[in-house]
Amino acid sequence: MKLPAPRGPVSAALIDVLSGKGGALPRRPGPWDHEDLHLTLFVCYELAYRGWDGVDDAWEWDVRLLRLRAAAEAQFEAELYALAGPPSPVDPESVPGALRELTESDDGPSLSGRLRGRATYEQFREFVMHRSIYHLREADPHTFAIPRLAGDPKAALIEIQLDEYGGGVTNRMHQELFKQTMRWFDLDLTYGAYVDSAGAATLATNNVMSFFGLHRRRRGSLIGHLAAYEMTSTKPNRSYGNGLRRLGGDEVATAFYDEHVEADAVHEQIAAYDLAGSFARSEPELAGDVLFGARCALALDDLWAQEVLDAWDAGESSLRTAHSDAVERVAA
Repeated sequence: MKLPAPRGPVSAALIDVLSGKGGALPRRPGPWDHEDLHLTLFVCYELAYRGWDGVDDAWEWDVRLLRLRAAAEAQFEAELYALAGPPSPVDPESVPGALRELTESDDGPSLSGRLRGRATYEQFREFVMHRSIYHLREADPHTFAIPRLAGDPKAALIEIQLDEYGGGVTNRMHQELFKQTMRWFDLDLTYGAYVDSAGAATLATNNVMSFFGLHRRRRGSLIGHLAAYEMTSTKPNRSYGNGLRRLGGDEVATAFYDEHVEADAVHEQIAAYDLAGSFARSEPELAGDVLFGARCALALDDLWAQEVLDAWDAGESSLRTAHSDAVERVAA
């Protein structure tokens, strides 16, 4: 993946250093602009995934970069606490029911309803561009939890992830199925092609998974995040599939969404009881972290959806103008 364009002084310094242009990483960055913060985090985190073109893999564990990442994470963590409330102790036995209550009571903006009923082709295309940041590496952040679990929670997570990775069949992997949807919209299938198009809200929904996944102490939050995703997936994906069919999408274009309607109807039960419930019982001191992770997932997705809908209601693109080619195509 190509390094993105900077969005502020910290991300600029980081990108310059990684690209070999010289300079130094700031030791005490701040105050943070949200765009600068979340691009900085995204650039740091990608080193733990597939990396950046021309950037030495050794940067992943470079102490200077980790110092900068820790400063950015401290700011992000404070924002998560303000947004979703900090973790607090709960009865482990209550976790599956509490997750059900959280997901069923979420009354965030209905982006799926807009896409199902009246979004234009270009608006749906924008939605796919935003979501490509995650879906082209779908399941990867949550997989970090596998070696940190044992017994029933581990088995449950592997059961979910096996479906996400297509049961080991490449063209059934959800990452690959999403490329079919992107291809129908004539989008660039390159991993990370639309990072420059995605604003801070989009990057934050991705960064929270990496933050939880790369810190063992946040394993409960990562499980809660996954549970919230699985438990709120079926209805929106049915809407996405129907909305795409309304626009003329064929069964190849809608396969990604149709697959999630079927798979996640099963996954939501596994995630709530076999994964989150068994984890809370096995590590009761982290039961509250499970609910925290779920609250973060729901809250950040709601903020992102509202930002997209606000832009569309104003007759504007929800994409950043930095990615000129993408914006020109949306405006055409």
